[in-house]
Amino acid sequence: MAEPSPEHDRLAHEAVDAAFVVHTVLGPGLLESVYEQCLGYELEARGIPLQRQVILPLSYRGRPVDAGYRMDMVVGGLLVVEIKAVEKLLPLHDAQLDTYLKLSGCQLGLLINFNVPLIKYGVRRRIRSR
Repeated sequence: MAEPSPEHDRLAHEAVDAAFVVHTVLGPGLLESVYEQCLGYELEARGIPLQRQVILPLSYRGRPVDAGYRMDMVVGGLLVVEIKAVEKLLPLHDAQLDTYLKLSGCQLGLLINFNVPLIKYGVRRRIRSR
């Protein structure tokens, strides 16, 4: 597993810092969609390009499959950010992010759960396995 580039790390640092700001202002207990919007606003205010609700195409044996996968956010074209507002992160959430990394070709992802007392307990960094 290759380490992400300095640009990947910079974007991840900015995303975590922005999540900290959002969590400080809003606290836990809101819907994922609220955190997604506010995190997007915070990153855009920093001049960081992002896409929200990015459709992930999937094919099986060369045929498109309408699976309806959407990544919450792709930051700087390099970093997948999956946002949660759940009681606790489960292995299923890690598997979801791993799948998004594999299908998108992105190397680095963050799983951010805003439903925690301190945001540092809600952030997981994942590197795509080869």
